[in-house]
Amino acid sequence: MARSSSGLVAGLTAAALAGVCFLAYQAQASAPGAQAKPGTPSAAPSTKAPGQKPVNPLALPQNSGRGTRVVYALDARRVWLVGGKNKVTRTFEVMPSTVSPRPGSYAVTSRSGQVPGSDGVPIEHVVRFAMVKDVSIGFSAAMNGSMKSPDPEKKTGGVRMTREDGDAMWRFATIGSKIVVVP
Repeated sequence: MARSSSGLVAGLTAAALAGVCFLAYQAQASAPGAQAKPGTPSAAPSTKAPGQKPVNPLALPQNSGRGTRVVYALDARRVWLVGGKNKVTRTFEVMPSTVSPRPGSYAVTSRSGQVPGSDGVPIEHVVRFAMVKDVSIGFSAAMNGSMKSPDPEKKTGGVRMTREDGDAMWRFATIGSKIVVVP
């Protein structure tokens, strides 16, 4: 009987270990940033003073307004779609254009379903919100999915995002929607 009870204990231990490993995998897979590519960090290292909480690079920037809005952080190259009660519904990286708007509050002035981009690439879901000299500034997605850096010799105003993020922006930012640009 001792031999069969030790086999039972070993079997139960193995089953418990497998269950714990499965639960740990599920927790890791559903954690923020879990969709990062293998070998790439999901967030930039944070700098913090002793006794201070680490800075979350995906957190909505402070002083970015209130209410429903799009927040575009120039230095972070990131956009947040912010719904009611200051709740972030989506955040994503963008590729800035060669011409950027000044920090401040804007509103969506026009939208286009599909047009040629100022760089010649066909784009979709164009959401325009500012003018800098003679350059129209807006969010868009390249129809070929590219987010390459713009030619620094050309004046372009397209802030590029993935097609999926472009779909979300198109549904969120209608004419008159608030856009807040932060440094």
